[in-house]
Amino acid sequence: MNVEPPAGGPQAGNDRTRVAAYAVACDEQDRILLCHIAPSVGVGDVWTLPGGGLEFGEPPEVAVLRELSEETGYVGELDGLLGVGDRVFHEAEGVDRLHAIRILYRVRIVGGELRDEPDGSTDTCRWFTTSDARKLRLGELARYALDLVTAHRRG
Repeated sequence: MNVEPPAGGPQAGNDRTRVAAYAVACDEQDRILLCHIAPSVGVGDVWTLPGGGLEFGEPPEVAVLRELSEETGYVGELDGLLGVGDRVFHEAEGVDRLHAIRILYRVRIVGGELRDEPDGSTDTCRWFTTSDARKLRLGELARYALDLVTAHRRG
């Protein structure tokens, strides 16, 4: 495995690392669950995966199911680790650089009802076929997840 050195050099005084867990939920109709980022976040009309940051001391496996419930209303169960990715964001809100470590889990929906999140970082969630999802303005993380799902189905 060829690993690149960190982008931008050693940690500066106002750098932060954020670990987050995301749900990749697909159903029997070849659809994926995506959430629309709320306008208040300020990134425009972008769709992403349900998920978010870990609370201090919270295991990622617990965080992903908590975030799924908070953002979508669904209850899920883990179906395995799908992938881990990271990205350095420059000039993120309140920091010079943000090193985002994103853990993606396959999640099976086992209960609950789809609903919009009333006051969070996403404002609505919907099911899309993978081909329809690729036509949306997707965040980089959602594109990565779609590629992983497609590769997993082929394999």
